[in-house]
Amino acid sequence: MRKILYLVLAITFTYTGSFAQGSYVKEHYSKKEVYITMRDGIKLFTAIYTPKVASSQNKYPIMMQRTCYSVAPYGEEKYPARLGPSEYMMKEGYIFVYQDVRGRWKSEGTWTNMTPVIDNKKSKKDVDEGSDTYDTIDWLIKNVADNNGRVGQWGISYPGFYTAAGILSNHPALKASSPQAPISDFFFDDFHHNGAFLESYFFTYPTFGVQKKDTTSKSWYSDQNIKAGTHDGFQFLLDLGPLKNADKYYRDNFFWQETINHPSYDEFWQKRGLLKHYGKVKPAIMLVGGWYDAEDLTGPLAIHRTIEKTDPTAYNTIVMGPFGHGRWSRETGHTMHSNIYFGDSIATFYQKNIEAKFFNHFLKGNGDKNSGLPNAYMFNTGKKEWETFDKWPAKNAVHEKFYLGADGKLANNEPSASGSASFISDPLKPVPYTEDNTTTMGFTPHNYMSEDQRFAGRRTDVLVYQTDVLKDDVTLGGEIMAHLKVATTGTDADWVVKLIDVYPPDEPNNPYMPNKNITLSNYWQMVRSEVMPARFRNGFEKPEAMVANQKTNVDFHLQDVLHTFKKGHRIMIQVQSTWFPLIARNPQKFVENPYKADESDYIKSVHTVYNDSFIDVDLLK
Repeated sequence: MRKILYLVLAITFTYTGSFAQGSYVKEHYSKKEVYITMRDGIKLFTAIYTPKVASSQNKYPIMMQRTCYSVAPYGEEKYPARLGPSEYMMKEGYIFVYQDVRGRWKSEGTWTNMTPVIDNKKSKKDVDEGSDTYDTIDWLIKNVADNNGRVGQWGISYPGFYTAAGILSNHPALKASSPQAPISDFFFDDFHHNGAFLESYFFTYPTFGVQKKDTTSKSWYSDQNIKAGTHDGFQFLLDLGPLKNADKYYRDNFFWQETINHPSYDEFWQKRGLLKHYGKVKPAIMLVGGWYDAEDLTGPLAIHRTIEKTDPTAYNTIVMGPFGHGRWSRETGHTMHSNIYFGDSIATFYQKNIEAKFFNHFLKGNGDKNSGLPNAYMFNTGKKEWETFDKWPAKNAVHEKFYLGADGKLANNEPSASGSASFISDPLKPVPYTEDNTTTMGFTPHNYMSEDQRFAGRRTDVLVYQTDVLKDDVTLGGEIMAHLKVATTGTDADWVVKLIDVYPPDEPNNPYMPNKNITLSNYWQMVRSEVMPARFRNGFEKPEAMVANQKTNVDFHLQDVLHTFKKGHRIMIQVQSTWFPLIARNPQKFVENPYKADESDYIKSVHTVYNDSFIDVDLLK
């Protein structure tokens, strides 16, 4: 399907510039293409752009991005429209380096998704992204003229993973690293959430699951793109039926076969996780993410939290803005997500006052820890303004419990009597995750993370709990933990919890709303959401069936928030079981491998949520 190829190329353009001749870049930079040999003999294709004014008296730091999405345009006579993370850094001047990672595009070697980290390398054959980063930096420092001996690395999405893995290189010249929307673990981010498969990624598998035969500047995987014959991904995937039917499309796709044959958090997934490998961190770190990043929200929060714990002395800052995936890398003027307007030129503020400041300090300045940036630069998505913290979650956060009352009330008081609410969950008639069918066949979902949830809350298979109208502002800032007490007539179930900001009836529309048929009057804005398969309630390595009709604890984290629910609004929680096709349907009959379930395994079940269930939040007072 050509659409997928175009979307992948769009990602490439966003981070490296378009294929069009870049007049500014060509005028101010010289380009050189080289192959850099890794310790095991594999050669990685690398494009180097050096300011024309560089000299032995005017040296520049190196800014490097390693990517699986192509360093195009290829050819020393061809220049991209833009270099670096932003126009501001391009015009300030750096030596910009782009590299195709091993097994991709013009680089040699074999492609591996989320290359496993080898902590104790015993020979030159023990290679990973850390060693490839080390060998690349070492070559650049020694062979690129007029560099000042300092290297920075950045990347968004998969290039963010390579940046996060590059931290582990421990090369002394790597002074500043900014993993942006990085994947930290494929079982909890991107393709899975808490082990639940994101079927919304179904059409992306050709991009990540086909090996190329030789170095190339052309797409080699597009022949495997699915010709769906429709623009309605919901209906296509519903008609596909059980995931075992996908084999007719992806029998030869190595990543799909890896996915379906590793349904639990076994060694295959564990060795691809980054978090357990962070100890002492040498470069300064700036994690960057978007509160509405439907692809990689977990990564920046998890990596920041891990480094804070494993190396409290490290320079480790985090930035979270009101953005979708990677949207901080380009200015859109009016900053929108779905129908929500957050202000103007927010990406520009980030690029000039946060990102450029970070890299300039550590690569051109004195490089001490007094960068002028806080530990956490976080955008409050309710107040619609930046806030700074010297620690995240904030030191003054206090825990507050919101109980899911049997009468639909969301209250701070523990219930005085037992009660419950039930609904029928039918995997053949799943709850949609969005009303926007145009987003159901893209590279990944996007707008649903702040979308109006009235369409879901008015279904009988979605439970709704809400507070009274707030008399004062309420700010949630930090972690959210769902503690569900549930039962089912089946033996398995997914549990979805959504945190929602309910607007008042007199809320005016903003002037930039993309859909004029939507009104913000009584709008139910999703603020945060997450899914938890009950099969993993006691651990992700060994799935366990639920006992039919037995009250069971299902506890799980939703990702962090910084959101002020304003006076006159309400706080709402929705609980449901299906969330399609964002999340693959749970058969609701326990099977060892849900990817290989039969049609007969998909059964209706009655799900019950008890009123001693609660949501534990960090409240800022």
